[in-house]
Amino acid sequence: MMHSAWRWLALLALAALSACGDRPPAPPPDGGPALWRVRGEGLDGWLFGTIHVLPHGVEWQTGAIRDAMNQADRLELESAEIQDEGRTRALFEKMGRSAGLPPLQARVPVGDQYALERIAHEAGTSTEALSGYESWAAAMLLSAASQQALDVSRDDGVEPALIAAFRKAGKPVSGVETVARQFGAFDTLPEAAQRRLLTQTVHEAREMRALYGRVLAAWLKGDVEAIAREDQRGEQPDRDVEEAVLNARNRDWAAEIARAKGRPLIAVGTGHLTGRGNLIDLLTARGLKVTRIQ
Repeated sequence: MMHSAWRWLALLALAALSACGDRPPAPPPDGGPALWRVRGEGLDGWLFGTIHVLPHGVEWQTGAIRDAMNQADRLELESAEIQDEGRTRALFEKMGRSAGLPPLQARVPVGDQYALERIAHEAGTSTEALSGYESWAAAMLLSAASQQALDVSRDDGVEPALIAAFRKAGKPVSGVETVARQFGAFDTLPEAAQRRLLTQTVHEAREMRALYGRVLAAWLKGDVEAIAREDQRGEQPDRDVEEAVLNARNRDWAAEIARAKGRPLIAVGTGHLTGRGNLIDLLTARGLKVTRIQ
C-alpha cells in the first residue's frame, strides 16, 4: 500500500485515465506485471500483483501469466465476494451508515471545507448526501463517485478477467478474506483516524490522475520498486490506518496462504507486495520460498 493508505484506496476506486491515450498501453517486450512462484509444504502456486481498475483494452496477460492461469488449480483473490455487487453494496450500507452523525464539512478542518464541497460536486454528489455515512465510508464514496464521473469501472480490472477465465475452465474461485473483513478494517478505525482519512481524500484527490498514470506504467513493467517509491510522496501515513488497512490484513493473508495446499494463483493488489510489512516478506518469514519469475 502507499505511504498514505488512502492513496492506494483511491486508486482502487478512482483510477483516473491519464495513461490511456488512443492506444491502450501494453507491457514492454521484456516486462510485464510482477509475478512470483510460491512454494511450501504441499504448496506450489503463484502470487500475482494486480491493479484493480484499468483503462479499457490494456494488454497485461503475458505468456508467464497465462501459463500460471493454465497450470493453477484454483484462483484466490483478496475477496471473491466483491463481485457480488448487490451483497457488497448492502453490506457497505449496513456498516457505513450511522445515525446522528455530524455534517461532513464539520469532519474536516475549516481550511479544507471548500475543497471538500468542490470535490463532492465534481463527483456528482454533495456533502449533504454523504453526511449520513461514517467518515471512512464517505471517503470511499467520494472516490467511487469520482470514478463514475470519469466513466470508468472495475470491469476492466484484472480480477474480472481472472474470474471469467477460471470459471470458464471449471476451476474454483475463492478469497483470502471476506468483504466484511475488508470493510471492517476501515469501520473499526477510531473516528479521529477516519477523519484524517477523509481529509487526505480532499488533499490528494487532485493528484490521482497523475498518480494513476505513474502506477499503471510501473505496474505494466513489473517495476515494484517504482510503485514502492510512491510511498515517499504525499502526506505521512496515519499509523492507525496503516496498521488496520494494510499490516493487519497482510498478516492475516500470510497465515491463510501458509496453510494452503495445491497450485493456487493468488492475486492481490500490488500495493500489498511492497513497502514495510509486505506480504512477500511475511510469507518468507513463515518459511515459504517466494521467487520472482516475471
